[in-house]
Amino acid sequence: MERRAFVKSGALALVTMGLSPSFLRRTAFGMELIKAPKGKVLICLFQRGAADGLNVIVPHGEKAYYAMRPSIAIPRPSANVAGGAIDLDGFFGLHPSLAPFKSLYDRGLLAPVHAVGSPSTTRSHFDAQDYMETGTPDVKGTTDGWLNRYLAVKGTCDECKLVDTHANPFRAVSLTPQTPRILEGPRQTVAMDSLSEFTVRATGSSAERLEALYRTGSADLVHGTGTEMFDAVKMLRAANPQQYSPRNGATYPRSQFGQRLLQIAQLVKANVGLEVAFADIGGWDTHVNQGGATGQLAARLDDFAQSIAALVTDLGDKMDDVVIMTMSEFGRMAKENGNRGTDHGHAGALFVIGGHVKGG
Repeated sequence: MERRAFVKSGALALVTMGLSPSFLRRTAFGMELIKAPKGKVLICLFQRGAADGLNVIVPHGEKAYYAMRPSIAIPRPSANVAGGAIDLDGFFGLHPSLAPFKSLYDRGLLAPVHAVGSPSTTRSHFDAQDYMETGTPDVKGTTDGWLNRYLAVKGTCDECKLVDTHANPFRAVSLTPQTPRILEGPRQTVAMDSLSEFTVRATGSSAERLEALYRTGSADLVHGTGTEMFDAVKMLRAANPQQYSPRNGATYPRSQFGQRLLQIAQLVKANVGLEVAFADIGGWDTHVNQGGATGQLAARLDDFAQSIAALVTDLGDKMDDVVIMTMSEFGRMAKENGNRGTDHGHAGALFVIGGHVKGG
């Protein structure tokens, strides 16, 4: 086939499969698909909107906390009232909606980290998220995210040199509609709203003809892109995500966040060479009617905790090779505002969870 005709027909074929040029930019596959050996997996979960660290990891031993938050403070564990903080060490405790985290803490799998954040003093969500995802506070010109840089460094280790991990399209996966800032950069990543979207929108002989067209065409760019795309689809299909059943009694919430974590578990177990996974959850900007033990923040924390606890339960022994870390762009003010909420602050709180985490 003539090169110009092939490129034209190839572009049309991509449209019929529902794969736009933006998809191809987000999924810059290598020239050869291989299955990477068993390795460590980092799962990063971003709480967008600035989670209130003081009501997440509650300083119930601090009198000033209750003085500054008369309507939204979480009751002390010893208050003998419903919705009290879940004590951790006599001073700090968990928000009651984080009850699923207590067993992880007791087993030494979960480490709470308080008063953590970027040194930047910005109160802008957009700037703060950018700084947290690039790892370069107050520098707006950074072209890559720190997780992409992590992939570059990880790929230089002696063990990694045993296999060409750069050729694996599932090395870094974001369960988001677009590539997040944290994964932008030269290393190959893929972003998709759900695993079901990663498919060829053609059936039977039509799909076979399209695949043959890509494999035999003379245009190197289209040939490479099309071949890798079909190979990647086959690789994921072999993992059979539609038939996935969580293990160990794990039950994921039906929320978007819960279902994204379920799909991350699928990828971890499918041995597709996953090294980094990312997902985010919004709704943490609680200026008005934040609530205390119940209410807006409590509901968001319930989904957050139930989803992560299900992921840990589902992965079981595989958590020895997995680290989950949570993050948010900044915390919130210690003093509640006049709308029973909290305004933008500075440091916040995060959790690190894993089989080799020094938790508890």
